This record gives sequence, C-alpha cells and structure tokens, in this order.
Amino acid sequence: MSTDFLEKAVATVPSKRQLEWMDVEYSGIIHFGMNTFTGRDEGTGFEEPDLFNPTSFSAEQWVKVAKRSGMKGLILNCKHYDGFCLWPTEYTDYSVKSSKWLDGEGDVVKAVSDACRKYDIKFGIALSPLDYHEPSFGTGEAYNKFFMNLLRELLTNYGDIFCVSLDGASDHRKNAKYQPYDWVSYFKLIRELQPNAAITNCGPDVRWCGNNSGVCRLSEWSVVPSYYRAVDVDSDKKISVPKGAVNYTQTDIGSRRKIKRCDDFIWYPAEVSCPLRDSWFYKKGGVLSVKPLSKLQKIYDGSVGGNASMLLGIAPQPDGLICETDIETLVTFGAVLSLHFEDNLANESTMQGNCQLDDLHAPSRALPDKAGYWHSGYNPKNAELILDMGDEYDADRVVLCENIETGQQIEKFELYVEKDGKWKKVESGTVIGRKHICEFDVAIRTRRIKLVILKTRKFATIKEFSVY
Repeated sequence: MSTDFLEKAVATVPSKRQLEWMDVEYSGIIHFGMNTFTGRDEGTGFEEPDLFNPTSFSAEQWVKVAKRSGMKGLILNCKHYDGFCLWPTEYTDYSVKSSKWLDGEGDVVKAVSDACRKYDIKFGIALSPLDYHEPSFGTGEAYNKFFMNLLRELLTNYGDIFCVSLDGASDHRKNAKYQPYDWVSYFKLIRELQPNAAITNCGPDVRWCGNNSGVCRLSEWSVVPSYYRAVDVDSDKKISVPKGAVNYTQTDIGSRRKIKRCDDFIWYPAEVSCPLRDSWFYKKGGVLSVKPLSKLQKIYDGSVGGNASMLLGIAPQPDGLICETDIETLVTFGAVLSLHFEDNLANESTMQGNCQLDDLHAPSRALPDKAGYWHSGYNPKNAELILDMGDEYDADRVVLCENIETGQQIEKFELYVEKDGKWKKVESGTVIGRKHICEFDVAIRTRRIKLVILKTRKFATIKEFSVY
C-alpha cells in the first residue's frame, strides 16, 4: 500500500495562531444575558430589554475568579440566540443601551475586556450567527451584512482578541427560518481585523470535539482529513467532502486506519467544552449540579492532558456576580492545579536515550529546563528516553509533550517506572501531541522513568518530559 498519505500527514503543522491558542490550554466562557434573567436555556428574542438589570455587576470579579481558577483566557458570549447584544451596538436597539442597567450607558464587553487586560488574561468573544430577534434573519444577504457589522464593532473596539467563537447556527424552532450564512466573509473579516485570533467551534482554526460533556477522545489527533474543515478561508480552496465522512462525534478521526485513503490534511486541534453546572446560563437552584473537583480534574487531565484544550462555562447570577459556591469550586480547582503541577521533579535531572538525530537534538533536550527538543532520527525502532531524577521521589504524574511545530508523529508509546531494579509498565498510550498527562492512581516512589516509543509516522520528538 502506498504511504503517500503518511508523508502528507507528517508534513502537516500548526499555524502561529493555532500554536498560540493551544498554549492557552484552559479557558472559561461566560454566558450572561437575557436567559440569566428568565431562567431559560434559550430565549425567544422578544424578552423586554428592561429585564436586563445586573445591579451588582462586576467584570473584575469574573476575571479574578477565572484567573484564580488557573484559566489563561476568558471568552464572553456577546450575543446568544435571542439576539440581545451585551454592548451598545449601532445596528440594533435590542441591546444594553435599551435596558435599565446604568440607564442604558453600560457595556459588558468593554468591562470584561478591560478587566482581562488589567489582570493579564486573554480576552475572547463568542457571537452566535443564529438570531431570533433580528428581522433580517432568514433573508440571506441583508442578515449577513447585519452580522458582519456586529462582528466589525467587536473586532475593532475592544482591543486584542485571542479567539472568536461562532456557535449556534441552526434554527430548530417549529417555524424555523433558513439563513444561508456567509461563512467565508465572516472568516475573512476576522482575519483582516484580528489576524492573530483563532476562529473556533464553527471555524477554520479549532474544531469542536463533538460533545459538551467535557469528554475527549482517547486518541485526539490534531492532524485530520481536510474535509473536517468546511471552509479553507486562507486559500479559498474548495474542499470535497466524501458522503457521510464528517462526524464530529465518532471516536476516531485521525488514526492511520482512518486517514489512509485521504490525500489532503489539516492541523485542526480540538476544544473540549462543558459548563460548570448542568446548563450554560445561571438557573436558580442549580447549585447541586456544580461539578465536583474530581470531575473537573478528570476533564482537565483528559483534555489539556489529551492533546486538546479545556473550555469551562461560567454562569453569573442575575445580580451580575458569580455565586459563592461556584467561586469556591473554581478557586479550589485552581489551587489543586497549582499544587499538582508546581514542583517539577525532572528539573536538574539527566536524560539518556538510545537514538537521536544529531547533537542539537540529544535526549537531554527533552528535559523541562533545557531549550530545544529531542528528535529520534528517522524511522526509529523502539526509541527510548530514560529520565534519572538522581534520587527516589514520590511521583503521581508524568507530562509528555511533542514538539508540535514539526507536527504530530507519535502513534504508540509505553511508560515505565523503575521499582526494586525492575521496570514496571504504568501506561500504554497512543497520542502525545502538544501534551499528554499520565496520572497514576497512587503515587509511585521511583528514581528513573522510561518512555518507549513503539510506533511513529516518521520520527519522534519530545519537547518536555516532566514529573510531578
């Protein structure tokens, strides 16, 4: 069988904006709007603007809680399906300027973007193309022009934006309207006004993992067939989609078996999303649905530690503040993350291996306190790295990172710890990618840890081999 498909997959690498987005790892998304005041998941688009009146609103509280939770980015859902805009747009009266809040002079988007800059956290926006209020929705060109005007305001008036999330495009109501969205124009406008922003969810840079339950695939490949991205906005290339090929919920979209009949690939990393509660918007009495710390840790290890990103939904109350129970959970989770990944036992360790490309890519380059990365050389057979911490320590997590600037190559690996002079296998895995977290059920006392790479697409790289 020809391996041309493998050569193309090997050559697929991320863009600069994708690398920057993946470095954020863990973000929050704020859902706050008409549904907050009505207790619904989805509004009608005709709720009275005066319902919106968060008397104790504090964007600084939101951002400080996100920061203490360990988030590096915060996305604000600026307009949900109901069409109510959280900024005083010029293009519809259905916005904060028609509400009682601050006598119509308020701007939630500005307050959150300013607070993000103040507390050094990246700011992103979410804007739903679906709109139950706007009369031009369903008319085609007129609505696309309206939507792009909203986008233009958000992309020019609120500073640097690290990502733009476009979600909620299909009208599922009984008397649904069909709107032909001009995705290409939307994406080109974002590229023009915020060229460093990753376009996520329904975008060309980042894909939805397939659920809103915080569940990541066991093998989450970033290199997938090009037909998973409907629009290649950077080249205007028409993408041919095989019938029935695109299914975001299937368990495997990137393994060698799945891609062997493909001839075109893209770098398309996954975002794993879920709300902190059982709904995206605040509901009175929903405190019992707040996810426990153990669940949040599992989602984090499976997403951030599974070659994806974690997006956690935060739902402020009608008064404009995050409730105390949610704060306690988020802040405690941030403390747990800090404790788990604070003391890197691999610092000042030594690393040996059985192969390397050259002296610039020696095994020692995989240590977390060294620059560069280890490269196995081409077509390695059972490449090994052995980390020696110099003394025995109690370890409960190993973090492995490929050098994804050269692509994603590792298909199968095993991890061993040395106990009483013998190697004990503690994990067998497939994908490493940007980051893989190997968590032990019980801390293991050991001095040496061995990584064996059993299968690659052409070569192997490790940028970081850390132990906690």
